[in-house]
Amino acid sequence: MQHNLYLRTHGQPIAAIQNGLRSIMEQFQDLEVLGVGCTGSGRRLTGVLSGADLVKNEITAHAVAAMYCHPEVQTVLEIGGQDSKIIVIRNGVVSDFAMNTVCAAGTGSFLDQQASRLGVAINDFGGLALKSENPVRIAGRCTVFAESDMIHKQQVGHSIEDITAGLCESLVRNYLANVGKGKEIREPVLFQGGVAANAGIRAAFEKQLEVKLIIPEHFSVMGAIGSALLAREEMLENPRPSSFRGFTIADRHYITSSFECTGCPNMCEIVRLTDDSGLLANWGGRCGKWDSDGVVPGKAVTAAANNAAENTYIDRAKSLC
Repeated sequence: MQHNLYLRTHGQPIAAIQNGLRSIMEQFQDLEVLGVGCTGSGRRLTGVLSGADLVKNEITAHAVAAMYCHPEVQTVLEIGGQDSKIIVIRNGVVSDFAMNTVCAAGTGSFLDQQASRLGVAINDFGGLALKSENPVRIAGRCTVFAESDMIHKQQVGHSIEDITAGLCESLVRNYLANVGKGKEIREPVLFQGGVAANAGIRAAFEKQLEVKLIIPEHFSVMGAIGSALLAREEMLENPRPSSFRGFTIADRHYITSSFECTGCPNMCEIVRLTDDSGLLANWGGRCGKWDSDGVVPGKAVTAAANNAAENTYIDRAKSLC
């Protein structure tokens, strides 16, 4: 690996992508891009912006990276900023997996919010938790209940160390009871994702599971590593020039909007991405009609062509209802 960069989106994924590309461009002046892979919860948006050659779900990407770094791995625990997942690997093949539900109680954003409320820097959170002598029990099944419980513990005078340790144990209990429910966790166990940097979470997992976790060297970007490996494989198997749109996308102006498709009772929200050249892509429909017929991700089309396609789609959908 030549370089890796871990950035927080702060609710602005396009700006984060552009900042990341600027950083890479500054460090590697004459970089030749042979292939681009995208993954994660924002993979579709990132793929359209960058002109990705391959877009894969994060389960596949994390599993590929884990087996590449540690071929003997049997279980992958992953907690990122917006979601968490478990991947069960047997004989080099993903045999089972699960992701968290809509609740964010088992994610990095949950820890960020609670650390902010406690007035603790997230980088110091894990260290404080390890200093605890009597961790408090905090409800972890819901972010709202967890926050209320934490406030109560503060009010009755528990130390910051005991509260942070309680939050770490709460997140791990929630993860194992929901994401890991019914899964056989065998060693070797890899813990990856940005939250793996938190020593308090690592200690809580090892205490609950009674196993020694393996933390990959590049734990925070394992999804990106897996995506890069998959993109390399794709470009070697199907040789062609990369579809990468170039580092100039860091300076372009992008607008994301949405509209509600009225073609059927599903009333899907269709996300639309445009730049100075016109429409880049639509996505979000259950039937896929907005993802094809002239609206190709990574290629701009004129507004007139898109409007004509939109009318065709609506007419077609109405005829089927």
